[in-house]
Order: sequence, then structure tokens, then C-alpha cells
Amino acid sequence: MRFVPVKSEEAQGAAMVFRVRELLIRQRTQAINALRGHLTEFGQIVPQGAANAAKLIAIVEDPDGGLPADAIGTLKVLVAALAHLEAEIVKLDAEIARRAKENEVAQRLMTVPGIGPLIATAVAVLAPPPETFRKARDFAAWLGLVPRQHSTGGKQRLGATTKMGERSLRRLLIIGANSVIIKRHLHASARQGTWLGAMLTRNPPMLVRVALANKMARIVWALMARGGICQSPAAAA
Repeated sequence: MRFVPVKSEEAQGAAMVFRVRELLIRQRTQAINALRGHLTEFGQIVPQGAANAAKLIAIVEDPDGGLPADAIGTLKVLVAALAHLEAEIVKLDAEIARRAKENEVAQRLMTVPGIGPLIATAVAVLAPPPETFRKARDFAAWLGLVPRQHSTGGKQRLGATTKMGERSLRRLLIIGANSVIIKRHLHASARQGTWLGAMLTRNPPMLVRVALANKMARIVWALMARGGICQSPAAAA
């Protein structure tokens, strides 16, 4: 079920900032993919990912890059579009950071490892009130972070996560979990002997990311429902 809580004008404004940012991110991804595809036609191969956008732009702007003169003008249209989108996204990120500083709930959520201003603000303005859910697992299920369960030979196994739930928040929490895993050398929660440390040695990376995002979601619900801040590692057992 999708809950649509009644929000204040301030919360609606914050939600709009987040939704517009999502739209610009999608447009940026489309522009990057288009630029990469066109350059591939001319034998210029660049790996996928927004992090490689600068490489694509450098190829177009290189006067000795070997691209056909007739194509450069059109490719520069995409480059200009990318620059504009990036500048607008930076502005929205600054606005989100400002709103996070002024939002008491967002401030507390940012004490959870892996949750920064973007995720904290998104949860604060997009998630239903915590009392909507009886317990933390129900909130994680609403997000679509509770894996399907099935049994084989008397043993219960966890499958892929459901496709239901609030996709935007689910995606952001998985990204936040991934940041913790990537920077695990900085987090006590990922050391040997911890829940996350053990998960990383036994399971595929994607499963670990989703499992950690699930744990983060439960902590988020507890902070929203009971107050306080996160004083223990997000990945602690």
C-alpha cells in the first residue's frame, strides 16, 4: 500500500526540491548515455557512469580528438546541456543541505552512517509519519527492502527484494549503504567480527547492500518514532 500523508507547505516545498532534483538526475543520465553512444560510433569508448562524464566532454572538446567536424557542433549541444544540468543539480544540492540543517528530524537521521543531507531530507519529507507503521520491519517492507521469503527442503531462504514500496527512498538508502561499504575502512561497523564484516565475507555485494539498507531503514524508523540519535554503528548486530 502506498501512503500519502498530508504535509505542510514547508514539507511540500522540500519534497518538490527533491523531486525536481530526481528529474534533473534522470535527464543528466540520458544526456550522458546519448553522448557516450554517439562517441562510440566514432570509436571513442568510455566506461559507463556519471563519474566518466568529464572524459566524454574532454573528447568532444579536444581539437585533436579526431572527431568529424560535422559532428562536433551537435555533440557540443549535449555537452552544454550536461553543464547546465550539473549546475542546476549543484544548486538544488545546496538547497537540500540548507533545508537539512533546519530540519530537526533530518539532523538526527544524519547520525546514521551512510545517511547525508540528501537521504535525510528525502526521508523526512517523503516518508509517512512513523506511527503509520507498527514496527521497524513494516517501514522497511513499505520501502521494498524486505526480501521475499521461500522455503526449500524445510530451510527458509531469502530472495530478491520486492518491487513494491517507495522506490526513490529505497534507491537512496541502497546508495547510502553502498557508500558505507565502499568506505568500510573508515567505519567501525565493518571491521572483522561485526555483522557487516561477516556479511561482506560471505555474500554477494548487492545482497549486502540491500541487507545494510534494510538495517538502516529500521534505525531510521526507530529514530523517527522514538527520538534520539544513532549512537551505535548502523551495521551492528
